[in-house]
Amino acid sequence: MSVYEVEIGGLRGGSADLGQYKGKAALVVNVASKCGLTPQYEGLERLQQRYAGRGFTVIGVPCNQFMGQEPGTPEEIAEFCSTTYGVTFPLTEKVEVNGEGRHPLYQALVDTPDAEGHTGDIRWNFEKFVIAPDGTVAARFAPQTDPEAPEVVSAIEENLPAA
Repeated sequence: MSVYEVEIGGLRGGSADLGQYKGKAALVVNVASKCGLTPQYEGLERLQQRYAGRGFTVIGVPCNQFMGQEPGTPEEIAEFCSTTYGVTFPLTEKVEVNGEGRHPLYQALVDTPDAEGHTGDIRWNFEKFVIAPDGTVAARFAPQTDPEAPEVVSAIEENLPAA
């Protein structure tokens, strides 16, 4: 199943409509506002700015499953991301990425191995998945991997739609 067929709400209600990204590449990242890795928002936004015109988007997925590091309301999350990091990429509703309540989006993502062979549960905030234009998972990166690391940028560039 294509990731772009999964239904997920938007941060402020309604649908995030992942179907609008069919034919484009995306980087899906579970995000949190009160995490040691939160400064990765800067790199994620730079990727958004760098590649948005080439058929790419970052999709931030707030999650509060890791030590309660995303406790805010949708309005608080949106305000924090906008004012602190200038985030322009879309944010979905807050979801669970692990356990019995795992959102179907993450059910579609977690079987993909990262470079070390890790599959299954999300390990922490800011785990990254590169999604190909056909909605398949092209690559997975550990939370500590910088969004602008050469291997992430390479995976994004390899999956950008043909011009």
